Amino acid sequence: MESEIRVQNADFKEIRVTFPYNSSFIKKIKTIDGRRWHAEEKYWSFPNEGGTLEQILKVFEGKKVYVDLSLHFDKLKKELVSRKYSEKTVRAYIHYNENLLRFTFKNPVEITNEDIRNYLSYIAENKNFSASTLNIVINAMKFYYGGILKKNFAFEIKRPRKDQKLPVVLSKEEISRLLFEVTNIKHKAILMLTYCAGLRVSEAVNLRLENIDTERKLIHIKGAKGRKDRFTLLSDTTLKTIRIYIEFYKPEVWLFPSIDKKSHITTRTAERVFEQACEKAGIAKGVSIHSLRHSFATHLLESGVDLRYIQELLGHKSSKTTEIYTHVSNKDLSKIKNPLDSIILER
Repeated sequence: MESEIRVQNADFKEIRVTFPYNSSFIKKIKTIDGRRWHAEEKYWSFPNEGGTLEQILKVFEGKKVYVDLSLHFDKLKKELVSRKYSEKTVRAYIHYNENLLRFTFKNPVEITNEDIRNYLSYIAENKNFSASTLNIVINAMKFYYGGILKKNFAFEIKRPRKDQKLPVVLSKEEISRLLFEVTNIKHKAILMLTYCAGLRVSEAVNLRLENIDTERKLIHIKGAKGRKDRFTLLSDTTLKTIRIYIEFYKPEVWLFPSIDKKSHITTRTAERVFEQACEKAGIAKGVSIHSLRHSFATHLLESGVDLRYIQELLGHKSSKTTEIYTHVSNKDLSKIKNPLDSIILER
């Protein structure tokens, strides 16, 4: 039985190679510069530098080599971070690229155009992914195989049409009920800010004290989606709540710090706050914390605010993205007289 060769990741700083004693393997590994033998633990180590993993795989070509998936995507992660992609996008791109390798039982250099097509077909048919999620998967494949490995097959994939789903919106009465049920001042401030400024949840949790302009009653969103800065609204009611919250909690850097105060709260924490508030308020419709942003835009539109201003407040690149709120607004629909109201019902 052929000996197994394992290539492992040690905090992205070191690559460790282990295998049962084999003189042929030892001879091969000694051809790679930077090697070091650890006698007590019985493994070879290499600095995790550009091209080292490729050299290891090359000298053991044709042998059974098991590689930590994370090692393949060290370069992908560094490239994404250097281009200032969001933490969420970095995690998603690595996750879907790792899943492709699990699906195919191959290394990235062995992946073919057909492998990617089969993988996309599998997740589309069996994972019930939305078109937007499939597009993220395709972008992840394209970035790694096209942008980093310089293969052209990822560009040939036909993208699915995006689902035409309307956003779920809460009424003003539901917003009122929701906020009334929240007694924790920090939680109330998070939800009020998210709604009154039309924030994405990632923008809300990333706010710093310096982003709140109390004089002009504006919120400065920095490095939002698409790495864009923008200003959005801060309501008088929310400002009063924030002042009470700051007086009580005394945050120093982050507006909503985590327990250790070294970082901000997570998006999942904010989502749980919203979910618990919905449960207390008896709101059963399929909403998420992002529905507060949808509701903000829809309520502005219904009150007569021009779509162009709403686009600017939300930070949408295209006006077409903002136009979706015209389909959920009742501004014009409320003026239509229902035909049933003009019919006399007789027994």
